Amino acid sequence: MTDTPDMATQPQNNAPQQGPAIRVLSQYIKDLSFENPGATVQAQPNIELGIDVGAAPKQGQEGVFEVVLKLKARAGTQDTALFILEMDYAGTFQLQGFGANDIEPILLIECPRILFPFARRIIADISAEGGFPPLRIDPVDFGALYNTQKQRAAAAAAEQAPAAPAPTEEPQS
Repeated sequence: MTDTPDMATQPQNNAPQQGPAIRVLSQYIKDLSFENPGATVQAQPNIELGIDVGAAPKQGQEGVFEVVLKLKARAGTQDTALFILEMDYAGTFQLQGFGANDIEPILLIECPRILFPFARRIIADISAEGGFPPLRIDPVDFGALYNTQKQRAAAAAAEQAPAAPAPTEEPQS
């Protein structure tokens, strides 16, 4: 027997945690399109995949955001598309306790990371139902995707910014 108290007999603190929290309120297919023009083509297909993420606040709901994971896949040869699949998979998230600088990375990195496994499964199921082997998308590094988007936005802003006028000397009297 030890002198330390048994952890099972300790009173439990049932108070909710008071720290930053991400709460998934809902997730759903917002838009889905599957085109199957080349079901009879027997050539080895190339797969092209595009992924984008967007987020916007929900009107009238403070701290609630809709995050949309946009996935586009095209399988085919250079001449013929076997299938084209486009899906917007969305989630509604409530964020609490985060600083203003943390909101954007959470919405564009962490929230898509939560949505991705569900979207991946739907894409695999839809491609299989279309008569093809299931399209299993590799895991995505949403942090790298976010950083790439930020770099592109910064480069575009730098190109559009007008050059600062050269200082002029005024004649002295």
